Amino acid sequence: MRDDVVAWFDAHARDLPWRAPDRTPWGVLVSEVMLQQTPVVRVEPAWRAWLDRWPTPADLAVAPTADVLRAWDRLGYPRRALRLQECARAVVERHGGVLPDDEDALLALPGVGPYTAAAVRAFAFGRRSVVLDTNVRRVLARVAAGEALPAPALTVGETARAAAWVPADDASAARWAAASMELGALVCTARSPRCDACPVADRCRWLAAGRPADAHAHRRRTQAWAGTDRQARGRVMALLREALGPVPHAAVAAVWPDAAQLARCLDALVADGLVVHEDAPGDAPDPDAATYRLPH
Repeated sequence: MRDDVVAWFDAHARDLPWRAPDRTPWGVLVSEVMLQQTPVVRVEPAWRAWLDRWPTPADLAVAPTADVLRAWDRLGYPRRALRLQECARAVVERHGGVLPDDEDALLALPGVGPYTAAAVRAFAFGRRSVVLDTNVRRVLARVAAGEALPAPALTVGETARAAAWVPADDASAARWAAASMELGALVCTARSPRCDACPVADRCRWLAAGRPADAHAHRRRTQAWAGTDRQARGRVMALLREALGPVPHAAVAAVWPDAAQLARCLDALVADGLVVHEDAPGDAPDPDAATYRLPH
């Protein structure tokens, strides 16, 4: 089954820049951070522009933070941009500007968790690792366990099952990681799987069982975008990215109708290091005279 999935990948893999022969390990890490909860179609142009501007960790490490946040633009979850810059600085300070391939060293970098470390080892260095994103988890849930979708949270048993599917040698393991991920992204999708195009449909336990419904549906939480704190934070960040200088409180307040929610979101943005709040001078400054800006 692994061979069939890899053969399918050889014929159908997307031509993505972070898979090109001239991509760098740093470029792979940047792609993995950008791709978290963001579709490829939005990431690809941003990734190209980012690497043109900051092709190495050393370049990003010394960039003004405001420029980094503006370049992140509307990729979402802008804290990822800050963590990426912190990661670049750590790579420079700890590893001489060269991204390490050791798993423990990768995990010690800011913003790098188990998935990102495994993905970088596989896709940047061709090393054996257990790469488990939502796409791979979905493929293995259906093919190996006969489930419509994996559980909301990754379990020890699921990780062990995934590890058993990873080939023993580095090259085959890295290829399997990329192939299984691509199969989940293009064919074995969450809502409308194209089973007629799947190279292992004849051996899929979920398909053989009649495509049973999601057994974990009651445990999944969904949240609409409209009216959420995420939307409010996004409005504020968009305003500050476009501004040439500090933005007065009144202009910030105008982007969101709920004053209490906006105040909460502003406090969170300041606490996350994404926004700088500056009070007006004086012993008793007028709150309405305060300003907000991106960090320098």
